[in-house]
Amino acid sequence: MQASGQLKKMKTHPADPVKYFLDLNNESIYLNDLLGKSISLLFEQVIICVACGKQIKKAFGQGFCYPCFINSPENSECIVKPELCKAHLGQGRSIEWEEKNHLQPHYVYLALSSDVKVGVTRVSQTPTRWIDQGASQAIVIAKTPYRQLAGEIEVFLKKYLPDKTNWQRMLKNEMSADVDLLSDKKKAIALLPEDLKQYVFDEDDILKIHYPVLKYPLKVKSLSFDKQNEITGKLSGIKGQYLIFETGEVINIRNFSGYVITFKI
Repeated sequence: MQASGQLKKMKTHPADPVKYFLDLNNESIYLNDLLGKSISLLFEQVIICVACGKQIKKAFGQGFCYPCFINSPENSECIVKPELCKAHLGQGRSIEWEEKNHLQPHYVYLALSSDVKVGVTRVSQTPTRWIDQGASQAIVIAKTPYRQLAGEIEVFLKKYLPDKTNWQRMLKNEMSADVDLLSDKKKAIALLPEDLKQYVFDEDDILKIHYPVLKYPLKVKSLSFDKQNEITGKLSGIKGQYLIFETGEVINIRNFSGYVITFKI
């Protein structure tokens, strides 16, 4: 089998384990079926901006040309710092985009990937957001009517909880022992100031996520198309947006959005 096209982040479908698909032009490759098989990803030395479609020499962010990286709403400052979002004020790089994406209900959540971390995501992006970051468990703390308020809650809780995933520990499936997300949620809520407690989410469901992994590596080494044109190996697992090879080498597919590749089995 062989398929060529522009890389984008892997599509996922909630299941046990998660189902992963790699879309290249008009062909969708079901990756779970390829576990234990040798695959090859050949970078064709072409990068196409994921926003404007122009061919570029270097990608910024995750597949953007420099002008789109600077000007597109997908790269605005409030993507990383939701507390700075101004969609509720009718402001932003694209009002229409902000209304569809940021002027929407958001969750503040706790997720376990390596350690318990706090995060923010649009309600419609769950459980995709948790899967993309390789979380094994997730619980919602609060629900807000728009992004900026969720950011305020996250900023407050970041004083007590991390907000980053240790990607190496996540890929080795190294997680803090004896984690109780429900107990952690109650502790987080108790920390909130009174004006933010009105957004607390009453439901206490814990989502548990399993990934298609035959064997987790003891050590991980990140691979890059910027350093080698072809990446080959026997596929051992998929977690987050990473392909895991039996050698312990990994590649973050999302990081190379816009790169044109040929995929072979």
